[in-house]
Amino acid sequence: MDVILLQKVANLGNIGDRVKVRSGFGRNFLLPQGKATLATPDNVARFEARRAELEKLAREQLASAEERAAAMKDFKLLISAKAGTEGKLFGSIGTADIAEACTRQGFKVERSEVRLPNGPLRMIGEHTVSLHLHADIDVPVNVSIVAEE
Repeated sequence: MDVILLQKVANLGNIGDRVKVRSGFGRNFLLPQGKATLATPDNVARFEARRAELEKLAREQLASAEERAAAMKDFKLLISAKAGTEGKLFGSIGTADIAEACTRQGFKVERSEVRLPNGPLRMIGEHTVSLHLHADIDVPVNVSIVAEE
């Protein structure tokens, strides 16, 4: 399936690139989310007419993500949770918990932007998680989990 990318997609290409993808990826992910359009001659002409607008929008999104990354440069997140005597949590801290804690601290973070490379956090202590703010911008954030009393 040939598609034209309407925005940058990680490991695939930039705006305006004409790429060949598997039909399931295009039909189930790229097309419904508005990240791409089919590469028909009509759509190619329509894309070229909107190219400047889409590139301007992409630059604005990148600038916004860079501002958010600069604001979170030295940010440390403190989360308190119930834990046992050996430091093991009752339950776990997942992406939704981290996003909610960041939002309470004044940084607007969506759940889908939080990346946990080793899965949910299950122990007390210092952990490093990554915030994927843009296709080009990942911000490491230190998360400290302390036991509630």
